[in-house]
Amino acid sequence: MAPPEDRPVPNRPGAISLFFVVKAAIFALAFWIWLLVLAIQGGQVTGWHVFAASGAITTTLVGMMLAIRMALQANAADRHAEFRKTLVEISWNTAFAAHQAEDDDDTDNVVRFPSAVPDEPGGWPTQGDRRR
Repeated sequence: MAPPEDRPVPNRPGAISLFFVVKAAIFALAFWIWLLVLAIQGGQVTGWHVFAASGAITTTLVGMMLAIRMALQANAADRHAEFRKTLVEISWNTAFAAHQAEDDDDTDNVVRFPSAVPDEPGGWPTQGDRRR
């Protein structure tokens, strides 16, 4: 079995997701700076103030949603990789246990999985059947 550092990296959210998160963050920062400049200048609240405020809030929320989505995808990729690893380990352990039971002639501890339905009217063999 390969050492852990040689194993392939699980599928993770790529650069496209990170690109859109960074892009939304840059736009949000620009809108917040613009709103700050308009607020520092003082005066009456105009349509530009409302536009800058709505742009700042919207791009901040979009950036947060994209970042959360990217984090959830990374978590799901890690869980999927762990699940696949567990399935492989279970498969290897089951195959090894079946091989050991055949060598030891102790078939009571291993449940065999039939490969096809037997032609006999009795149906599936039970654990008490010693047929192979």
